[in-house]
Amino acid sequence: MIGRINGILVERQAPELLIDVQGVGYEVQVSLTTFFELPAPGEPVVLHTHFVVREDAQQLYGFADRIERELFRHLIKVSGVGPKLALTILSGMNAAEFVRRVQDNDVATLVRLPGVGKKTAERLIVEMRDRLKDFAVGAPQTLSRSPERDLSDNIQEAESALVALGYKPQEAARMVNAVANEGQTSQELIRLALKSMVKS
Repeated sequence: MIGRINGILVERQAPELLIDVQGVGYEVQVSLTTFFELPAPGEPVVLHTHFVVREDAQQLYGFADRIERELFRHLIKVSGVGPKLALTILSGMNAAEFVRRVQDNDVATLVRLPGVGKKTAERLIVEMRDRLKDFAVGAPQTLSRSPERDLSDNIQEAESALVALGYKPQEAARMVNAVANEGQTSQELIRLALKSMVKS
C-alpha cells in the first residue's frame, strides 16, 4: 500500500497529476478539492494516497489531507460507489459540506452531482450516516493561485476538468461561462461552477 507521496509536481491537468519522486513519475488522480490546493508545476508537493488495484488497472488517488482520504475510503465502501464516483463527489463538495448533506438527509443536493441518481443519493445517506457520526472535519481549505494565464486558457482548463468529472461538454461550458470573469484562475472557475450547480 502506498500511503503517502512526496515529490515534485511535474504536470497538472485535472483530475490527473504527474509527480516526480526521485526520477520516477507517478500518475495520481485527485479531487478538485485537492486540485485547488496544488502548488505550481516544478514545486514540491506532498499527498496522502490510497492505492486501488483491480484486474485491469492500478490507480493511485491523492488527497491534500487525511480527512479527505478517510472520507474517500468510507465512500468506496458504499454499494455502487467506486473510486471514480467517490472522487466526483469529493470534487463537487468538500468533506464538511458532504457530512452536512448526509446529516440533513439532503437528497436533492446530492443528485446534482454527476453520476449520482436518486437511489445512489439515498444509499449514500443511509450507509454513510452512521460512519460519519464521529467524523471530524477541519476548516475549509484555501485556494492556491496558479501562475497568471489568459482567461480563455483558464476557461478551457476548467471545462476539461468538469468533463473529466462526468459533466457533458455543453453542460460544462455553460456552467463555466455563467461564472467567468476576468482575472479568475481555473481553480476559481471550477469552484464557482460547482457551487452554482449545488445551489441551483
